[in-house]
Amino acid sequence: MGLFDTVAKFKGQDYKALKKEAKVRGRLFVDPEFPPEDRSLSATPGKHGNVVWKRPKEMVAKPRLFVDGVDKDDVRQGDLGNCWFVAALSCLTSVKQYWHKVIPDYKDQDWNEEKPEEYQGIFRFLFWRTGQWTEVVVDDLLPTVNGQLVFIRSKTGQEFWSALLEKAYAKIYGSYEALDGGRLTEALEDFTGGVSASLDLVEMKLESDHVARTSLFDRLEKEMDRNTLMGASIPAKSTEEMEATAPKGLVKGHAYGITAVRHVSLKGSGLFSFFNREKIQMIRCRNPWGSKEWTGAFSDGSAEWDRITDSDKKKMGLTKEEDGEFWMTWEDFCQNFQRVDLCSLVNTSILSISKTWHEGLGHGAWTAPTRAGGCSNHPTFLNNPQYAFDVSDDDEEMMIQLMQKNTRDSGGSSHKTIGFRILRVEMNREYRVHDAELHDVVPSNMAFTDTRSLFARHTDVKKGRYVIIPSTFEPNLTGDFLLRIYTSSSNHFKELTKEVPTPGLFSCCSKKPKVVTSVKVVKAAGLQKLDKHGGADPYCVLVCEGSKVKTRVLDNTLSPSWGDSALFYRKHLNKPITIQVWNSNLLRDEFMGQHELKPTGEQKLKSFECGLFGRDKEKALRKAGKLLVTVTQSGDLTAV
Repeated sequence: MGLFDTVAKFKGQDYKALKKEAKVRGRLFVDPEFPPEDRSLSATPGKHGNVVWKRPKEMVAKPRLFVDGVDKDDVRQGDLGNCWFVAALSCLTSVKQYWHKVIPDYKDQDWNEEKPEEYQGIFRFLFWRTGQWTEVVVDDLLPTVNGQLVFIRSKTGQEFWSALLEKAYAKIYGSYEALDGGRLTEALEDFTGGVSASLDLVEMKLESDHVARTSLFDRLEKEMDRNTLMGASIPAKSTEEMEATAPKGLVKGHAYGITAVRHVSLKGSGLFSFFNREKIQMIRCRNPWGSKEWTGAFSDGSAEWDRITDSDKKKMGLTKEEDGEFWMTWEDFCQNFQRVDLCSLVNTSILSISKTWHEGLGHGAWTAPTRAGGCSNHPTFLNNPQYAFDVSDDDEEMMIQLMQKNTRDSGGSSHKTIGFRILRVEMNREYRVHDAELHDVVPSNMAFTDTRSLFARHTDVKKGRYVIIPSTFEPNLTGDFLLRIYTSSSNHFKELTKEVPTPGLFSCCSKKPKVVTSVKVVKAAGLQKLDKHGGADPYCVLVCEGSKVKTRVLDNTLSPSWGDSALFYRKHLNKPITIQVWNSNLLRDEFMGQHELKPTGEQKLKSFECGLFGRDKEKALRKAGKLLVTVTQSGDLTAV
């Protein structure tokens, strides 16, 4: 836990206070917020049989939170369709820093025979809940039938951490049944606070595209080294296909954990066998059921398995693993699995020596009728919440995650279809966008989806200001969301709440804006050669009524294409908007020419070809080059 991290208390329950209270009263803790009753199991009484709630000490003589540490085999799915959650738990066990966060002070929480008075039947876990780590406490009364745990259990009968963690997770949503059906990424995000992404292997055409297949393997191999949690699945297309066994042992509609991505050496042949070894790409998966493994090439006991070198088996941990874990070639993986889910922490530490991201975080809501406009197919689209952020350099990378809040209750998951649109706007925009057609849309292949969270990664982004508009697909649907933006440098992320400039403190003494004018400097041509290489590094400065906006500097060109724009709320229509062109230099920038623009009347994306002239006493002097600009202007301040 970081020095400045704060932890919320779920239902206002404090672990230390409740444990102390139970000790004083001389009675083991029984959780009133998630009682050992049928309603905590399911909305249907008796659905799981004749359930008896028992504490671990009533099941085994010497219960332990952990037996020989945390291991993937500690998590076996029970009588609940939550393989997505079980697979996520299997992934969690592979990275110590993650499960240490989810199970805090795990040694102090364990049963201690030397200090029996410390046991009060209460345990605590931490989950990342839409922007904040949250402490969830539970009693250790677990549902059993015929003395056996109904839900998640460990292969070792004395071990109970996974069963207790599942109970804490079920408590968040109101019942165990609420965990029936879900996506792996949900739990991975809740365990780590990371951002998740889903890759459609069919859409990527990996089965036939060798280059794309190799590229993705290299990516997953690096992600695994960075402690990214991963899973894979074969989505079921119908209810009948759910949990149906596909050829070679895999199960449809089922989530598998990915536990290793490696190059593996095969034994060579002949006299020089050591020098003619072949290396192949392999991936290790785990079935949360602990059974129904892969039966194809390199499965346990196969002829291919024996071709792996003994040194690699030992060095890389390539032994015949526990039940439910198997290896397969990357090619077989791409031919059989259809989706890969990734969840990784984004490094925002300023003290880190690796790449640091700058985070913009917004808690928002779609509220009807004013802030729930639906997608861009609807005329009310721009009624949605809007957020502005900056990108400081060209060719920068940015990551975006939109997450719905409160999409799972005691009846299970219920996601709205969500998405977002990103507009490149004026570099000085401070107010909400009122006409999306005036701005460039950032290209994206991300579709609206009925999922808890969406993730998009954009590369080669231009410097400038952007507005992101998250929305539901249909209008007038309400709900809360979390929006996270990551950029390589400070992004000045903020919500745009004002429609237009509001009168200031001394508004009675000042004029109000009469028109709003948006000017885009599209490009220039034929600029003067100013450096020894016969080029220049030009940029523009737009000046209007005391406001200045600078475009990007484009290197070594006499025909720059900026596509940058500025927004002005003008009070004096007789005063021009001056567009100056400058050459960027290390010591002193050089003036290259200017044009005084005097737009009149109502205009929308009207193009102007502007000559360049001198300034001050040389205003009549013609300079080399010309500009192409577009202008939008209106007396309605909410028109742009």
